[in-house]
Amino acid sequence: MKYTKISDMPYVRVTKEEAIAALTEVVAAVTGAKSAEELLAAREKYNAFGAKLVTMTSLASTRFNCNTKDEFYMAEMEYYDSALPEVQMFDLQYMKAFLASPHLEEAKKSLNPLVLRVYELSLKCADERILEELQEENALTTKHSKFVSELTYEFRGEKLTLGALRRFMSDSDRETRRAAYCALGRTMAEHQETFDGIFDDLVKVRDKMAKKLGYKNFVELGYNRMMRTCYTKEDVGVFRENIKRDIVPVVTRMKKALAERLSIADFKLYDNDTCYTKDPEPILDAEGILAAGREMYHDISPETRDFIDMMFESEAFDVLSREGKWTGGYMTAFPLYKQPFIFANFNGTTADVDVITHEAGHAFAYFAGADDMTPELDLGGMETAETHSMSMEFFAWPYMEKFFGEDEKKYRYKHLFGALTFLPYGTIVDYFQEIIYENPEMTPDERCAVWRHLESEYRPWLSTEGIDYLERGTRWQYQNHIFASPFYYIDYVLAQTVAIVFLDMLLRDYKGAFATYLAHCKRTGNYTFTELLDLAGIRSPFEEGSLAKVAKTCEELLVSLEK
Repeated sequence: MKYTKISDMPYVRVTKEEAIAALTEVVAAVTGAKSAEELLAAREKYNAFGAKLVTMTSLASTRFNCNTKDEFYMAEMEYYDSALPEVQMFDLQYMKAFLASPHLEEAKKSLNPLVLRVYELSLKCADERILEELQEENALTTKHSKFVSELTYEFRGEKLTLGALRRFMSDSDRETRRAAYCALGRTMAEHQETFDGIFDDLVKVRDKMAKKLGYKNFVELGYNRMMRTCYTKEDVGVFRENIKRDIVPVVTRMKKALAERLSIADFKLYDNDTCYTKDPEPILDAEGILAAGREMYHDISPETRDFIDMMFESEAFDVLSREGKWTGGYMTAFPLYKQPFIFANFNGTTADVDVITHEAGHAFAYFAGADDMTPELDLGGMETAETHSMSMEFFAWPYMEKFFGEDEKKYRYKHLFGALTFLPYGTIVDYFQEIIYENPEMTPDERCAVWRHLESEYRPWLSTEGIDYLERGTRWQYQNHIFASPFYYIDYVLAQTVAIVFLDMLLRDYKGAFATYLAHCKRTGNYTFTELLDLAGIRSPFEEGSLAKVAKTCEELLVSLEK
């Protein structure tokens, strides 16, 4: 099959007027439908236009992220920030009309019931009453993205992007790590008012939206915006308790043993990502990592072979760090072409290999399920999407010699320890947001106090003492999700616990485990998160005590990898 190069995909702005006209026509088709068949045909038109709109906005966003100094795509992002909330109002008209159709009951026989649930949740998330607030929120998140992308950090006589600085933040030399974190803190301190100002504005506008829509605060609205169809805030509360009871003690115990092995008496924030006096590093450069990744996916299965060939044929990678490039990493997709794209910032650390496994896991799931997924559901909830990526990281384990040579065992240890250590951190990010949005009038100092308290509960082995600015409890300020994607982060934590279960499976039966994973990917966009887990034979992380086996699996594996 011939694929289109990402750079060759033509971009044409979808104007507000074009979108409104198309959606108005769809609404008329829905309200005028004389049968279930006509109602479903109107839905097909709705989804066809949606594919065009998403493709064009994704192209604009991706090209802006690749170069935030590009004035053309900056202008396109500003246009969409203003236009899309107005377009969304016509989306809502379509959904209201569809749910009110006298032919709905008959149409349900041909619909995944989750489609209607998504429509219902969408109607709870937006309204013409909050149009200005939606536009303001979009403008603020774009402002934040541009701000952090253009920041540089003075380190040992050089000005580095955050992506480049991260390499030194995880360096094997402890003094280098400390100096890098202090450089981070100095720059953040210089821009404290901007960090605090943007976030305060975001909290206020989100709270205002929630209250206009009849919510007590933004928390429930935030959950609905994440399209959570099978679990609640209370379920996440149970999950957090599982983390505190079963995961935190194991991490604390393992970190204490690690500190003793490394002769570190006072474990600091800058020690948290290191496992050895000299951590493993890739033996390959960027091109070598991509080439080795291609070999790996050729070997895993016919499906992954076809996937990775598509990625190379379409040049669907932008992974080199450079000035003016957005600091994060992600997979996005262009529905008109049914093709994914991977964006990242390689920095010469183990994180580079994680890109070719993690982000490629997202891309593979999209590739595997694109023909069968329900358009309104896409890859499913974000916790489902992150399960695809984090699990693929572990399916890559048998191939780590390609990337790390004789340090492959060290990499596996560091990778698993990092996954386990992440669980309490990700929980903090989510809990922090819940507290902040339940108390929107908090001052910046009060927010930082909340962060420090949560750190003491969920990461008691760590200290930020002596790291200028960060010791005030400001670590959250360089977590982009807190600004741009509220309540997203717990999805990573949920997914990581599931990925560890897949790791346990694959160590016992790789082919059988991958077959289960492949089926899991192909079901994406058609089932809820908990339904998918049930189909894969995996226990729900929302059940009390469900993480005890995850904790035991990790500790036993880490001990075995130490030998």
